[in-house]
Amino acid sequence: MSKATELLSLYTEGLKTPLLRRKVLFTLGVLILFRLIAHIPVPGVNLTLLHSFFAQNQLLSLLDIFSGGTLANFSIAALGLNPYINASVMLQLFTMVSPQLEELSKEGEYGRAKINQYTRFITVPLSVVQSLGMYGILRSQNIIPILPPLLILALVASMVAGTMVMIFLGEQINLYGVGNGISTIIFAGIISRLPISIFQTLQVTDFSNPQTLFNILGFIGLALVLVGGIVMVEEAVIRIPVNYARRSQTTYLPIKIDTAGVMPIIFAVSLATAPSLIGQFTSKLPYPLIANIGIHISSIFRTSSYFYSVFYFVLVVAFTFFYTSVVFKPKDVAEELRKSGGFIPGIRPGIATEKRLQYLVNRVMIIGGVFLGLIAVIPSIVQNITGITSLTIGGTSVLIVVSVIIELTRKIENVVQMYRYEKISY
Repeated sequence: MSKATELLSLYTEGLKTPLLRRKVLFTLGVLILFRLIAHIPVPGVNLTLLHSFFAQNQLLSLLDIFSGGTLANFSIAALGLNPYINASVMLQLFTMVSPQLEELSKEGEYGRAKINQYTRFITVPLSVVQSLGMYGILRSQNIIPILPPLLILALVASMVAGTMVMIFLGEQINLYGVGNGISTIIFAGIISRLPISIFQTLQVTDFSNPQTLFNILGFIGLALVLVGGIVMVEEAVIRIPVNYARRSQTTYLPIKIDTAGVMPIIFAVSLATAPSLIGQFTSKLPYPLIANIGIHISSIFRTSSYFYSVFYFVLVVAFTFFYTSVVFKPKDVAEELRKSGGFIPGIRPGIATEKRLQYLVNRVMIIGGVFLGLIAVIPSIVQNITGITSLTIGGTSVLIVVSVIIELTRKIENVVQMYRYEKISY
């Protein structure tokens, strides 16, 4: 039986599983609600000028893809989950340097709940700052008229509330749905915008030009290579043999090549676009010195520049190391092996095992980080060669979409396997 047939059989059985069926329907319901919210615009915005402005600005078009169209519509959820992602990065950095937060993170469910609460607290002021920044950028383009302070307060409050609603929806998916709430919502936003992006690209493409046709075929070939590479790396694992003193058989400790998953890309996109947004905002200020600095920053960090590609690549690699160190801790794994009587052949339990695991994880992180970084920046580099602007969005979008689909597949397989086990048990 081929892998595709096996998966099809598994999903068919999964739809008959009451628990999985409820989880899938709940997730679909949340995503439908998200798409409805994405089309509730903030009053007073000239949507025609707004869409034209976004079409001419690659950076904002990229952010709009990740917000699921909420930014181009300037809906109440225009900020999406970006403030929450930034707050998560900040808090995880604080956890690494603060002994109190580090101890709190080890307190199980209670600790995770408190850290999540602190993340939401930090999200609110970040949302306020980003709302004001977005208003300033659009105001400088005459897309939004000058508003009195009370209406500005209402605009900021509605956008902050929209972000908090997005966080709530993501948490509900974590609790009652399938997959990671944040990545699933971003996945839904990308899927909803990709057909529009492809259609707009086809509209401006001159198919009578052989060079253009060659570029399109190259884009399709690149997309296939990206998908194949992502699937190969996502499924790749290092199997570390583990023996147990009271057992005769050898088991394996799997370490994924891409241990961090898609989160480094999401974190990196949020921070890589920040300098350009700040530059665009300050370039419109009535202070020549600050405005010139803003123009210079915007030029350096434009999405088509090689400097931006290098900066983006470094961020992806750095976040891969950072996020992997958060989700996989060799010290804890070594301690669990020691308590259960397990050991790696030829390696003493305890500190020696911890060092061996850290050695292997560091090399795995290098492979995974470089791979993710190349996936993120290669389409941007190819764009400068082919002139097809959709390639800048393509690499990151394909990475997130494929990674989320693989993650959802694993979740569904786990639920179905548990259902099979329960049937056998009873």
